Amino acid sequence: MRRLLRVNLSSGLIKEEDISAKIAEAFVGGRGFGAKYVYDEIPPNIDPLGRENKLMLGTGPLAGTSAQSFSKWMAYTKSPLTGTFIRSSGGGDFGAWLKWAGFELLIFEEKAAKPVYVYIKDGKYEILDASAIWGKTTSEAQSYLRRIHGAKARMVCIGPAAEKLVRYAGIFSGRRTAGRGGTGTVMASKNLKAVVIEADRSENLADPEEFKKLVRQQVKGYKESLGFEPFRDYGTPMGVDMGNALGYFPVRNFRMGILEGHENISFMQYAAITQEHTGCYACMLKCGKVRTVPGGPYAGATSEGPHFETIWAFSGSTGCADLGATVVADHLCCELGIDTISTGNSIGFAYELFERGILTTKDTDGLVLKYGDPEPMLKLIEKIGSREGLGDILAEGVKRAAEHIGKGAEEYAMHVKGQELPGYEPRAMKALGMNYALSNVGANHCYGYAQQEMGNPRPRVLDPAADEDKGDVVKYNHDYMAALELAIACTFPGNNLECFGLELVAKMLAAALAEPRFGSEDYLWHVAEKVYNLERCFNIREGFSRKDDTLPKRMFTEPLQGGLRDGEVIRKPDTIIEEYYQARGWDNNGMPTKATLARLGLQEVDKDIAGFRS
Repeated sequence: MRRLLRVNLSSGLIKEEDISAKIAEAFVGGRGFGAKYVYDEIPPNIDPLGRENKLMLGTGPLAGTSAQSFSKWMAYTKSPLTGTFIRSSGGGDFGAWLKWAGFELLIFEEKAAKPVYVYIKDGKYEILDASAIWGKTTSEAQSYLRRIHGAKARMVCIGPAAEKLVRYAGIFSGRRTAGRGGTGTVMASKNLKAVVIEADRSENLADPEEFKKLVRQQVKGYKESLGFEPFRDYGTPMGVDMGNALGYFPVRNFRMGILEGHENISFMQYAAITQEHTGCYACMLKCGKVRTVPGGPYAGATSEGPHFETIWAFSGSTGCADLGATVVADHLCCELGIDTISTGNSIGFAYELFERGILTTKDTDGLVLKYGDPEPMLKLIEKIGSREGLGDILAEGVKRAAEHIGKGAEEYAMHVKGQELPGYEPRAMKALGMNYALSNVGANHCYGYAQQEMGNPRPRVLDPAADEDKGDVVKYNHDYMAALELAIACTFPGNNLECFGLELVAKMLAAALAEPRFGSEDYLWHVAEKVYNLERCFNIREGFSRKDDTLPKRMFTEPLQGGLRDGEVIRKPDTIIEEYYQARGWDNNGMPTKATLARLGLQEVDKDIAGFRS
């Protein structure tokens, strides 16, 4: 049986539960389980930071095996940033340890009376006092817990920003994080500082010989992939060079598509200061890079990063091509426990408001927010983490911050459904931009990355500047990512057919679990579409509809400045939205029809959303 662990933080009751065969077959695992349990167990219209919300941490059915890049973990809950369903993906070793402990899902309910952490070992579960680490940074907390429980323990924890209820705080495992949507904020609202697991390695497979054969096939695919060695050697900072070359690197709060001086933050510049390559459990890619700044004002600064999104967040947002500053910013965010994308976007928003006179030094505690100057940016990170001064306002996210500031600030808040845009310019990559608009979790590039605009032929290559005939591909990307995340496969190799695709994932699932239906790629597509629709129905219960499937006004009215896509705007958003709805079998208001829900085996959900249909 596949199992979950339910922890009531108020009563102290902890119990193991079987995941029913019906749910296991219908939802496969990973994000499928997350969507199902979130929909069933989190009531509509509750406060995301209240007792009724639940936090779920899960891993996939292939975690802890020799399969490459399948040992990530996810957090699921109702987001305090957006009010939507949220799934946020984390890396490191925690997913493998959770699977070895015997569980694919942890469900945390209610709220502890005081700061606690949960300890799992050998079928025993304890809720322990966390007062000694409450208020500590993520590295301090994890160091303390390793001293107590030994080097073999693996854990997730939150930082002091989550404890201050910064709405985009993440959950950290080592330096890897489930960063988006405020999952760490929900964890803090429950007075839960950490989860620690000690477990022995185990690999229980239905057909171990077939599984080994498939892993050998996967490893061969990795080694033969043209992108494997460059990605292993340089990691995601290669996106800086590509983004600026193709004009999709957002600059100065999404006004420009190319950063002046971007050569200073080229991937080769980061390669020159890389000290060590790190990675998740059972992954050949080793995309983590420990870097130390060798000289200048930030000499000695060290971080396991920054990755592309963080580099963008603390360079493009503030128009500042300073490599050292990005390393310091990454380190600060990791220590405080906050999402780098939302943090950098929020600071870029403040820089533009200052430029326009909407904010002055009276609002910024004397900071002069001048494009090209990284010092105010670094100070604002600390202010956000401690909710001090302007940081207290920015800690709410740009949507709420703009509403608080007023004076037209809403025009400059770059978000979808309350979640800040990542480092890809929507006007330069329009299918990716409409992925943001139509996403269930707010703006998130990993929720449906549009590689077709970079030449991927699956299902067909797209012209990034085209304004129509993209809705079905946006749906394809959303469903493909949901299918990968049924096994919580990493998006980097999972988007590369030379490494692996759904056909191989399906064969691995069948060999691991002895469920014949899982061996069908078509079945994974079916379940993925079911999961996406169930997440959408969660949002519909919360009042979301077509009106929320949009982008910031700037994307439709202000031409992009500079770079390869200079002058572009999104001209026909409604055309792409209608193409998408039609492909999904939704009505004109973005509601799944009764027939669509029946086709997907979600008949019981129809009663929940019937009253919302137009």
